[in-house]
Amino acid sequence: MYDPLRSDEGAITTTRFSRLVACAIVLLLPLSAASTAAPEPAALFEAKTVAERDSALAALEAAAPGDPASAYATGAGEFFTALEILAGGLYRHGFESPQSFMLPLMRLPVPDNADPEPLTYEQFRAILVAFRDRLEKSAATLGSVPADADIGMVIDLTRLGIDLNEDGQIAPDESAAAVMASLSRGGGAPDAAAPALTFRFDRADGYWLQGYSEFLMAQADFWLAHDFSNTFDGSFHVLFPRANLPLQDTLVPPDGGMSGGMLSSEWRIADFISLVHLVNWQVVEPERRQSARRHLMEMIRLSREDWKAIRAETDNDREWLPGPQQKGASPLTGLDVGEQQVQAWLAALAMAEDLLEGRTLLPHFRIADKGINMKRFFDEPKPFDLVLSITGPAIAPYLERGKILTSEEFDQIQRQFGGAGFLTFALWFN
Repeated sequence: MYDPLRSDEGAITTTRFSRLVACAIVLLLPLSAASTAAPEPAALFEAKTVAERDSALAALEAAAPGDPASAYATGAGEFFTALEILAGGLYRHGFESPQSFMLPLMRLPVPDNADPEPLTYEQFRAILVAFRDRLEKSAATLGSVPADADIGMVIDLTRLGIDLNEDGQIAPDESAAAVMASLSRGGGAPDAAAPALTFRFDRADGYWLQGYSEFLMAQADFWLAHDFSNTFDGSFHVLFPRANLPLQDTLVPPDGGMSGGMLSSEWRIADFISLVHLVNWQVVEPERRQSARRHLMEMIRLSREDWKAIRAETDNDREWLPGPQQKGASPLTGLDVGEQQVQAWLAALAMAEDLLEGRTLLPHFRIADKGINMKRFFDEPKPFDLVLSITGPAIAPYLERGKILTSEEFDQIQRQFGGAGFLTFALWFN
């Protein structure tokens, strides 16, 4: 058989062989480049459908192990899909947000559902588990991004969104900007006309988002550590008035509370009082209550890393969280960040860490010579009764003598934040 690589004498012809190799390299180069090129994050953050978003996220997840920018975008995408898991589960069962700081996990502005599905306690726990586990994945992905990675991801929050109503679309009124506008108003439907908010997210902002994942995981784990079925059965119809909960037929008005009149307000207030009274939970997964403290400790560590990275920045380019050296009020909050606010925040982190480690004790208004050891509260879990914790009996097992946090210490930190208040900065700073 004739062999084009051999001469008549049977030896390999070097010139022919070299030409064939060169041709093969030229033909394969586009394939090689396509397989190693990192996907563009814009497809993830500007998708208009869940299918488009999920496809972009899958491509970024595949590239993440070898590309810090892809890992960064993937972690952010996983965070927002965690919120989508929670929002979709709430919407499915006709959730009506109380917009209450008492229930921080329940503040998403979920649209009305005209035909909600029934909800059981087990289903609600499953929603929390799925939400929490997705956050854990996000935190791990963001944590894989090297500290010295050069990240600069420009994102318009009016184009980044999640599917709040499970219709497969990511509409303008489901954007991050619209959701934040709704939360800042304290209620109501998301604002489709929310102002354009474009930021350049850098490495510091990755620590910030990872810290928020830890914060939300702590909340979810605290709930899941307990059997809260009594609260669910006795009061959750105020959150899901048309999901066939046990007392719906007895306590929810016939219109499901949709009239918004005085009767609607009165029954909701009554049921929130019931909710507080029914927070008397037995511990069923003690490791989750211990985990909640670890997540809060990790949040503190990440906040310190965040501010270390922020203060090392030399640019001033559409900052999500500007440092003192990056002058100009934030378009998000309208607030300037000065050195005194940063120092006060770092002091607040140290105070929180001391409380969570049991080095400082939390005061109780009726006990002068002892304080609550919060490390033991989490690590040695006993039944959690909200009312009896406020009045005293439920916190008795955690009382110790030692250094007790004083109101003067906390007030001194608060004063450093000026008229905007500590809570406003805390929600922003994380």
